[in-house]
Amino acid sequence: MTRRTFIVNAAVAAALTMGVASAQQVLINAGGATFPYPMYSKWFAEYNKKFPNIAINYASIGSGGGIAQVTAGTVDFGASDGPMSDKQLAEFQAKQKSAILHFPTVLGAAVPAYNIPGVTVALNFTGEALAGIYLGKITKWNDPTIASANPGVKLPANNIVPVHRSGNSGTTYIWTDYLSKVSKEWETKLGRGQSVEWPGGLGGQGNEGVSGSIQQTANSIGYIEIAYAIQNKMTYGKVKNAAGEFVQASLASVTAAAAGIKDMPEDFRVSITDAPGKGVYPISSFTWLLIPSRISDPVKKKAIKDFLAWMLADGQKMTEPLLYAPLPKVVVTKELKAIEKIQ
Repeated sequence: MTRRTFIVNAAVAAALTMGVASAQQVLINAGGATFPYPMYSKWFAEYNKKFPNIAINYASIGSGGGIAQVTAGTVDFGASDGPMSDKQLAEFQAKQKSAILHFPTVLGAAVPAYNIPGVTVALNFTGEALAGIYLGKITKWNDPTIASANPGVKLPANNIVPVHRSGNSGTTYIWTDYLSKVSKEWETKLGRGQSVEWPGGLGGQGNEGVSGSIQQTANSIGYIEIAYAIQNKMTYGKVKNAAGEFVQASLASVTAAAAGIKDMPEDFRVSITDAPGKGVYPISSFTWLLIPSRISDPVKKKAIKDFLAWMLADGQKMTEPLLYAPLPKVVVTKELKAIEKIQ
C-alpha cells in the first residue's frame, strides 16, 4: 500500500467514523410539569424532526414528580411550574453532588374554569372570591361575593364543587402563590406550595385530570393552564388584578405580567403573580426546566445544551399558536449565558 493510499484510506475511515458519531442516537428522558406540556410536546417533536438522532422523551407527571425524579437521578432533567425551594435544592445537591439550574421556558396562565349549567359568560372573580371558594367559606354560586362582581348575570343557588390538583403540582403552586398574595386568611391558613391541605373538593391528576373533572361535574370550578381550557372549549373567567381591572388571560395580558421585571435573579427563581400594572393577568407565571449543572455523559450534555439554545431562539417563535407567551428578550439573553454553567 502506498503512503498516498494509506492517507486517503485513513481520511475516509475518519470521515466515516465522524459520520457515525454525528448520527449517534441520543435518548434524553425528562418529566414533570403538565402546565407547559402542550408546548413541550410541540418543541420536542419539532426538534426531533430537525435532528432525527435526538429524541426527548417527556412524561407529563406534574411538577412534584419532575422534582422528585430529577433529584433521584432517574431523568436527565425535570420540569416545574414552581421553582425548587432552598430545601429541595439542598437535597438535590446532597444526592447528586451537583446543583440544579432553572431555565425559564415560556409564560403561561392558570385560569378559573367552571361548569355552571346555563352560564356561558366569562364571570368576574376577585381574589377574595377565589380564596373563599377554596377555603370552603363561599359555597353557593349566587353568594354575594361572586354576584356583586357580576351584575346582570343570573347565578344559580347551587353548591359550588371546587376541583384542585391531587399530589404535588406546580400549577397548585402558582394558584396558591397568587391566593397568598391577595388573601391574608389564605396565607395564614393554607399558604403557598405544590400541595396544601385542601378543606374539601375533588382532586384531579394533572391539568388533564382537573379539566376532565370540571367537564364532568356540574357546578364545579377548577384551576388549569389556559391552553387546556381553550383546547377543551371550556368556559373560564376574568380575575381582578392589582390595578383593579377584571382581566381575562391572553397572550397580551400574560406578557404584561412579565413586563414589570426589572432585575431577573441570577437563578431565575421569580414570582410574577399579582404583578402591578394595567392589562396584567394576575395568575401568570414562568415555567422552568430543571437542568443538572453537571452532566457526565458528554453526548447528552451537548444535546441538552444545544436544545436549550434552540428553545431560546426558534422555539420561542412557536409559543403563540399554543397560547403561551414568549420569554422577554432580557431573560433570553441571560439564559443563553447561563447555558455555559452546564459542565
